[in-house]
Amino acid sequence: MTATTAAPTTSESRSPQQIWQRVRGLLLAVLILVVAGVTFAALRPGGQHGPLDPRSADPDGSRALAELLEDRGVSVDIATTLDEATDAAGPDTTLLVTGPNTLTAHQQQRLRAATADSAGRTVLIAPGGPSVARLAPGVHQAAHGPVTARLPRCALPAARTAGSADLGGIHYATDTSGAIACYPDNGLASLLVLPGQAAGDTVLLGSPGLLHNDRLDQQGNASLGLQLLGSRPHLLWYLPSLDDPSAAEGGTAGPGDDTEGGAEGESGLIGLIPPGWLWATLQLALAAALAAVWRGRRFGPLVTERLPVAIRASESTEGRARLYRRADARDHAAAALRSATRNRISPLLGVSPRDTDSPAVLLPALAARLSHQGSDAGALLFGPAPADDAALVLLTDQLDALEREVRTS
Repeated sequence: MTATTAAPTTSESRSPQQIWQRVRGLLLAVLILVVAGVTFAALRPGGQHGPLDPRSADPDGSRALAELLEDRGVSVDIATTLDEATDAAGPDTTLLVTGPNTLTAHQQQRLRAATADSAGRTVLIAPGGPSVARLAPGVHQAAHGPVTARLPRCALPAARTAGSADLGGIHYATDTSGAIACYPDNGLASLLVLPGQAAGDTVLLGSPGLLHNDRLDQQGNASLGLQLLGSRPHLLWYLPSLDDPSAAEGGTAGPGDDTEGGAEGESGLIGLIPPGWLWATLQLALAAALAAVWRGRRFGPLVTERLPVAIRASESTEGRARLYRRADARDHAAAALRSATRNRISPLLGVSPRDTDSPAVLLPALAARLSHQGSDAGALLFGPAPADDAALVLLTDQLDALEREVRTS
């Protein structure tokens, strides 16, 4: 009957308990990521839309205003491309541009060319920087201010009917004849109406707050929004999109091409990033943090471990010598030989370990110990590297002779 011999256990083999201890942190991180992903997916409502979207019921959405407009007989359509927006421009249409700063310079110029002679109304939400100069020539951004309830203080019928409204944000100034400046702050308008061709005009709103769902029932926001956007039978709600092919026309400039004041363009670009990418970035950041904690955990104190194979000192010395020879490192080999010799003879000469590598201390002690002055001990113990292998072998013999002489003297 043959006895079964168990496989030998070495330092490379691991027990199931050791394997579990190594992988449990990774498994826990994966489990947390899965739970977080399921939680995020469950918390996200279906059909999510961005700010100022007429389909969104979120606090910063505009579904309430869109439904009020439709109840009053105004048809509300949504456009996500520049071609759709420019094709719909006309005397019976109000074009609402929710993100003028996210448009490229070429897109802004096309939009201005299509709406300038349309005899319709164009409403621009918080255009800033160079966007104002392209979309509303003669107007410039003057300052910023808080969004708060303000009085109209102008002759615009819609503003006088609505009364106070939540306006502020970007303030505008212009010398255009016939322009109406409303809801001023320190003399600067946060709502500006510019006359256009025939009965057309352009409206600049310094902030979008009065169009949001959560502010529509405050002040005269609903009245002002209905009058500004419901003056024509048709309202085209333009939501700029990154998928718009026209964004690649006219060069590779970024949104708004705002090289002077990029804050407005950058904030608009972030607003156009799909929500899924933001969730993905959050999950990746969480995964990176968990991985850092897992890899940065304390492993505990060092412990001694028996090597599976005993290696003779002579074999280690011969192996290191072969490495030195293969690398042609005579300088390292000579330095190792000299250092070992100094370490061995220093106790015999009464030199402390900290002065072993000091020629000023070791050489006088060596000269006092030697019975005769033979070879140059300084060059032997602290000299330059050998020029060839023969010189290295000669150095080894001389160091051995010097050590024997010190021991026997």
